[in-house]
Amino acid sequence: MNTTNLAEALPRVYEQPQEQKTIIALKDVNIYYGSFQAVKQASLDIYEHQVTAFIGPSGCGKSTVLRSINRMNDMIRGSRIEGSVRFHDHDLYASDVDPVLIRRKIGMVFQKPNPFPKSIYENIAWGARINGFRGDYDELVETSLRSAALWDEVKDKLKQNALRLSGGQQQRLCIARTIAVQPQVILMDEPASALDPIATGRIEELILELKNSYTIIIVTHNMGQASRVSDHTAFFMVDEKRRGYLEEYAPTEQLFLNPAHKKTEEYISGKFG
Repeated sequence: MNTTNLAEALPRVYEQPQEQKTIIALKDVNIYYGSFQAVKQASLDIYEHQVTAFIGPSGCGKSTVLRSINRMNDMIRGSRIEGSVRFHDHDLYASDVDPVLIRRKIGMVFQKPNPFPKSIYENIAWGARINGFRGDYDELVETSLRSAALWDEVKDKLKQNALRLSGGQQQRLCIARTIAVQPQVILMDEPASALDPIATGRIEELILELKNSYTIIIVTHNMGQASRVSDHTAFFMVDEKRRGYLEEYAPTEQLFLNPAHKKTEEYISGKFG
């Protein structure tokens, strides 16, 4: 997408508030897979109730950084991290921190929709049940599906297997499932890359609605999407040793219309990537 089209999209971007509260802070983060350093010296603040987009070419480490925020990289054999990742100023990698508890507060939606092979109802209720929820499950399911803009489409077929939903509906169901465990932050790793343009538009509208209640970080290859839904954008690049690093981080309008670095300008104008 060229800069002219981006400029047309940018007026829809949420206006930056005067005061921004940091909810997640990364400082000098280095991430390794075995002996390979995938990310070097990444530092940035994530602001509460805003949408932050991670953009950059393939292999630049943006998904790796995203997964470090709720310790999903722990599941990859040989991965390790240096530096600091703090949530409400608490060290997420302290020895006494339970990664499972972190993932309740920092949920994740993956690139490919991954509903459980259960009913729509059970997809929502299951996570809450294993986390000891003692409230009204019917209310929880309805509230979560409404929050994901899916209730009106599925309210009469809650016992139907979730795998029968369309791809876009499945992704919104996965977002509802994440919401049901009451996180504060939602991580989204290219949540619309496998969807058609109409379903993608609905996901983008949903993201803009959800940021009123949640902090959202989204990895995307779609420059137009980043410009439409995010408040801040982090542009990652790759150095000569194939290590990802943070090239530029700024309010989205500033980064797209007046980037500070030449590489940022070249990437968003489509000269590479």
